[in-house]
Amino acid sequence: MESADQAGLPVLRSLEELASLLERHDGLYLRWSKGPDVDIAATSSRDELTGIAMPGLSANPLDVEKWWDDRPLVLWAARRVYDYEHLPREKGPQVRPWVLKGTETGRGPDNEPLVVDVSPLCWLGDEVIEAARTEVARHREEWGSLRRGR
Repeated sequence: MESADQAGLPVLRSLEELASLLERHDGLYLRWSKGPDVDIAATSSRDELTGIAMPGLSANPLDVEKWWDDRPLVLWAARRVYDYEHLPREKGPQVRPWVLKGTETGRGPDNEPLVVDVSPLCWLGDEVIEAARTEVARHREEWGSLRRGR
């Protein structure tokens, strides 16, 4: 892990580091955006379709679900990162993933948690995103395919 210039947050550089963080903490979320400085100042996300302000920041839960059983935590982390790895291509290279702790206050239009009382913990480096792509690709034959724009 090394220090980041934006928001003064550390940067995780591997899926193993992310898995270790998930092992130690519950109630973490992953958000893809321009970063905590911008998001916390805005205090809420907007529904892209309607433009309506939502009562919190949209984020994706990182807690491992019981149905995951004893599968590797690194694989869970890869799967969660992979879900939205397309966002920098769609919204611009300034959009990056960061991990936060917060309080869930509702659900957005895609059923994603909306969180308030946000505490940023760390950024995910590009190496984590690439490792997630690689890990998911290794399992495609047994898992199937998520249709994501490339």
